[in-house]
Amino acid sequence: MKKKLVKGNEAIAQAAIEAGCRFYFGYPITPQNDIPEYLAREFPKIGGTFMQAESEIGSINMVLGATAEVLAGIRGNRQALT
Repeated sequence: MKKKLVKGNEAIAQAAIEAGCRFYFGYPITPQNDIPEYLAREFPKIGGTFMQAESEIGSINMVLGATAEVLAGIRGNRQALT
């Protein structure tokens, strides 16, 4: 394996992608700005979804909404849930 020197936040983002992460909902704020920048650049290449929220509250609401969709998606007849 070839060694590569990267910043810590980029390593976190790269590891998330390698672990199968395909969704990011967040509000960029120091000191983690490099994470959304990296994911915004890389997700389109792998079919991921990147959404920047207007606030921390907005981002957690997006996460909760995505989680509800995932849970509903594993539940048989989805039409009964709408």
